[in-house]
Amino acid sequence: MSHTVTITRTTATTSGTALFVNTGYLGTLPGLLKLAQLLLGAACVGVVGYYFEPRYARYNDQKPELFFFLIAVAFLIGTFCLLTSCLISFSTATMISKTIYEVIYHGTAFVLYLAAGLTLIIEVNHRKSGYRNDFEPYLAAAIMGLVLAGLYLLSTFLANRSYRGL
Repeated sequence: MSHTVTITRTTATTSGTALFVNTGYLGTLPGLLKLAQLLLGAACVGVVGYYFEPRYARYNDQKPELFFFLIAVAFLIGTFCLLTSCLISFSTATMISKTIYEVIYHGTAFVLYLAAGLTLIIEVNHRKSGYRNDFEPYLAAAIMGLVLAGLYLLSTFLANRSYRGL
């Protein structure tokens, strides 16, 4: 038995690229942690950046604030890049968690945020009178830094489990 088959080909051309966003990544615990780290880190940068006074008379006394600000900006940029790459690329979100990079990154962020937060909170409490009106914002930033250290510790733990395949 024979029959006729007609094949029609249609070619469509488009310009531009489609942008896919992996919104499902924000539903995972690592995605939520990165988002929380990003938002809290931005708050730390905003508070310390607003109250930082680069006048020479006080600049020498602001070494703890400068150290905290440096750590907050560095890990804000790094976390933004990690979160953005995981949101834009499906393969990045699955592959990067299986590498040692996230373990090292989050572990380093934990240690440095812990050091910066403790340094700032000790310095602020030690020199309460020297901060006058800036005492509460710097204390809040130091506490947020310690919370961020905890979030990065949890991320280190999750990244280590993912790296080891557990």
